[in-house]
Amino acid sequence: MRRDLIALPDESKTWVYQCAEPVTDDQAEQIRNELYEFTMQWQSHGVELDCYANLFHNQFLVFVADPSNLPSGCSIDASVHFVQQLGTRHGKDFMDRTTFAYMDGDHVKTIHKDDLKEAYGQGIIGDETFMFNNLVSGKDQFLMEWIIPLNQSWHKKFV
Repeated sequence: MRRDLIALPDESKTWVYQCAEPVTDDQAEQIRNELYEFTMQWQSHGVELDCYANLFHNQFLVFVADPSNLPSGCSIDASVHFVQQLGTRHGKDFMDRTTFAYMDGDHVKTIHKDDLKEAYGQGIIGDETFMFNNLVSGKDQFLMEWIIPLNQSWHKKFV
């Protein structure tokens, strides 16, 4: 059953999927509707999950599920399959883990992991550049540590 993000416990399990480029505003509206429909029927062992999903910055799919009835392997597989189908329907790849996202002023930009060191050396990206930490695994981490400076992020090992 769909819940608001604020209504879920801080220890709720969280998954973040990123697209290398933003979706259009029209696609974003469709994707948000599809996420809503998915969360209304997402189940674990036949029991509805208390969960939330949304599209952030027209580029990040975020799923959050209450830990009291955490998704099982099959329900996690169902969400991954949903993300893959969603990407196919909209011509986007939300499964690419080789592209990193960062803030450039008010804009989200992406860079391939192999280009991060060069961008750092050229001063395009610095220690204080805000990076998206898509490896957050809980709601509390998502709210507090999803966007953090490069010098505090696991991305630092690539520079």
